[in-house]
Amino acid sequence: MEPLKHECGIAMVRLRKPLEYYHKRYGTWMYGINKMYLLMEKQHNRGQEGAGIACVKLAASPGEEYMYRERALGNTAITEIFNSIHSIFNTVSPDQLSDPVYATEHVPFAGECYLGHLRYSTTGKKGLEFVHPMMRRSNWRAKSLAVCGNFNLTSVDTIFDKIASVGQHPRNTSDTHILLEQIGHRLDREVEHRFRESKAKGLTGMDITNDIEARINMTTPLKECSPDWDGGYAMCGLTGSGEMYVMRDPWGIRPAFYYIDEEIVVVASERPVIQTVMNLTYDQVKELQPGHAITIDRTGEKINLTKILEPKENKACSFERIYFSRGSDIDIYKERKQLGKNLTPQILKSINNDLDHAVFSFIPNTAEVAYFGMVEGLDEHLNKLKAEKITSGSNLSKEDIEKILHKRIRAEKVAIKDIKLRTFIAEGTSRNDLAGHVYDVTYGSIDRGKDTLVVIDDSIVRGTTLKESIISILDRLGPRKIVIVSSSPQVRYPDYYGIDMSKMKEFVAFRAAIALLIERGKQVIIHDTYARICKAMEEGQSRSENFVKAIYEPFTMEEINTKIVELLKPDFVKSEVELVYQTMEGLHDAIPNHPGDWYFSGDYPTPGGTHLVNKAYMDYYENDFKKI
Repeated sequence: MEPLKHECGIAMVRLRKPLEYYHKRYGTWMYGINKMYLLMEKQHNRGQEGAGIACVKLAASPGEEYMYRERALGNTAITEIFNSIHSIFNTVSPDQLSDPVYATEHVPFAGECYLGHLRYSTTGKKGLEFVHPMMRRSNWRAKSLAVCGNFNLTSVDTIFDKIASVGQHPRNTSDTHILLEQIGHRLDREVEHRFRESKAKGLTGMDITNDIEARINMTTPLKECSPDWDGGYAMCGLTGSGEMYVMRDPWGIRPAFYYIDEEIVVVASERPVIQTVMNLTYDQVKELQPGHAITIDRTGEKINLTKILEPKENKACSFERIYFSRGSDIDIYKERKQLGKNLTPQILKSINNDLDHAVFSFIPNTAEVAYFGMVEGLDEHLNKLKAEKITSGSNLSKEDIEKILHKRIRAEKVAIKDIKLRTFIAEGTSRNDLAGHVYDVTYGSIDRGKDTLVVIDDSIVRGTTLKESIISILDRLGPRKIVIVSSSPQVRYPDYYGIDMSKMKEFVAFRAAIALLIERGKQVIIHDTYARICKAMEEGQSRSENFVKAIYEPFTMEEINTKIVELLKPDFVKSEVELVYQTMEGLHDAIPNHPGDWYFSGDYPTPGGTHLVNKAYMDYYENDFKKI
């Protein structure tokens, strides 16, 4: 499939002991930063457009830097960041570098508090200024703030208007910049409130500062700001005085996991990442519940798990399980296998139950686990057929029984991804020609003109890779028929909570539905949908109903599948081509605890998502439909 740009990754490390402790126990005071490196590297799959790290030193004296940040762009950003940090370490002598007391006092990034982030742009905004962590500096340590997150907020315009109305002047309108200013403003108020309390106690000078920092409560800014947040998010924050937090949206759309012991607090976007880095069992890593936050005071002693917002209906992202997260999580591995297994009836129908002349494979590399499940389901079906033949045949010879038992599902690795090939030429014809060679095929793996070739993919979104390379590459093997199987349902709608799917014309299922409406003389549905959305926008009702569903209502999934094939199949391909998609029932059976399916169903968990899908259709109608 064509890779989706999605799913930023978060990482947080809070050391609960002085650096000397880790030096004595683990042989290096760099224990914390080494863990941060591993947490980020193990989540490299979640962000290849940039990465960043922030660090706070708790023991910095006035006049010394206490808050550090390093960021870089590109898929080598993690390496660049940590090379840069270690080049700073190398500016001091080996004796000084091996001294945890000296490091604590003088070496940059030798701190107790770390935030890490891996970025995929979901808004089209590029450049280092959009790479997390974002920072808001102040002469007060407690007012300095760094934030990072895996999120898209659909209510950013509302938040912008709100903070501008109280006199703030944001210099950027990205959701992260706006969020930083909003939380920063409330943090300022929290510090000022504590300042008045400290003054009332008769404290002066640094005693006031110490008293304020000892009593900062990050739950207060979170409770004041979060009611404005419409969207999916898992976000972390770090103040200059060492308070930290991580919070998850009340629908549970975006994931967050944590581990806490007497030495360390660790947070990441994926459970197996923490398991691997900390050498833990599955049950030792906890999932942060929807609407909840973990807050840590500057000493690292007080760690609170607090309900910030009332949890909503569970809408945990199913795409996270299908595609984005590492398959080393045992639950995700089982779910992906079940997705493949649940397709068994549809696959058997597509090959007319002819297992003798069918070869099964997968599109490398992300669909491999679903492929195992598909083969397992087919094996179970074949075993039932074997049992029926054996039990129903009264005069079977030993040779007959052996022949029945030796029947196997013909599973082959037909497509091999050539990771060395890069389609770097921008000129259209040459680029398309190169795209046709991204995969190699195993010649001789099927009987030309006789076999049906069934290949499973994890999702089919835009259809670009199918059209430009996969179908034509598989056709070289000469199958009678090619069946492309998607382990997820048809992606019909944009996502506004972190996945780079935002424009209607990107979805091949949507393009197929529009083509069918035109072909069958039902253009009135296209125009009426636009008119209904315009009216809803004028009346302020665009958040209440997804009007775009009307585009798909006249057609069955099979009708749309057939039209998708017409759109994607190159003229020169000789094989018959068929598409098989996962059903919604099969999806929820395989992934029961992550029911968020708005990109398939159009049922958005928040009003902001519903508003934006209607806006996306309006933009399509005004800018793209007129060009058809």
